[in-house]
Amino acid sequence: MPNIPRSGCPARQRAAGARGLRAVIGALLGAAVALCWAGAAAAENVPVHGLWVWKGPSVANAPRGAEMLRDFCQSEDIDEVYVSVADHGDSSGVSRMSHLIELLHRADIRVEALLSSDNADESGKHRDKLLDHVRDIVRYNQSHPQSHYDGIHLDIEPQQRAENKGPGNLGFLPGLVQAYRAVRALAEPAGLTVNADIQNKLLKGSLADRRMLLSSMPRLTLMLYQLSSRNDGDGIEGKGDKLQAASQQFLDMAYEGLHDANLATMVIGLRVPDYGELLPKMLSTLDETNRLNPHYQGWAWHAYDAMR
Repeated sequence: MPNIPRSGCPARQRAAGARGLRAVIGALLGAAVALCWAGAAAAENVPVHGLWVWKGPSVANAPRGAEMLRDFCQSEDIDEVYVSVADHGDSSGVSRMSHLIELLHRADIRVEALLSSDNADESGKHRDKLLDHVRDIVRYNQSHPQSHYDGIHLDIEPQQRAENKGPGNLGFLPGLVQAYRAVRALAEPAGLTVNADIQNKLLKGSLADRRMLLSSMPRLTLMLYQLSSRNDGDGIEGKGDKLQAASQQFLDMAYEGLHDANLATMVIGLRVPDYGELLPKMLSTLDETNRLNPHYQGWAWHAYDAMR
């Protein structure tokens, strides 16, 4: 039998070809799913209902953890989840989500990989680390076409650093927008949608600031927190009235004077500490109040971990 070089072995070539074909199929499938989802949402103008899951690997690895998350989503009319996959720079959680993703997909629930950073607005090692996480997700999708992530959900918070605190202090905005665009450049060709959390401070900027922000992403999620507290004595009607007024105010503020094409739509996030058991009612109030606003994209619940 002739001595066939390793690189020329027909069996190895067939295996390599199969891996390459699976990667291409995975990327095409991800792109098709993303396009179908985006097209359906746009055509029907159906508000999305999201949920942050910060301890993603723990949920995925717990006995019946994935099933409990699915059941919670179905009981609360949640159709997409933002699952944290990287902890303190460790993105090994990306590959531990296969069962959870597959289970949620069977229930028609989208899954976005939640990536967080306080520093990714800065070029260099911090942004490079974030982009490496995005590449990990793209590679995972290529090898797991049946249990792929549907999108990337960014939680980049440069406002947490001391030098960026204070009203009107938006010097970090250009770097933040550059980070968004860098993530989109990697994610969108691979069929992944991109979404990002923002604080209301960013909507109080100038017309030029808001144009820069809203033209950088297809969707943003406004963290509309601390309007109320569990023990403020307002009751359900008082809390609802404040939320109605604030959500309309911030949507108007965000888009005032902007008529550009392809501006980001806005999801509004509320959190458990502000409303406790009244949170589902407050989320419904957002839909009832803003459903006809063309910029409103739905609500998001922060967070699953706070309910357990």
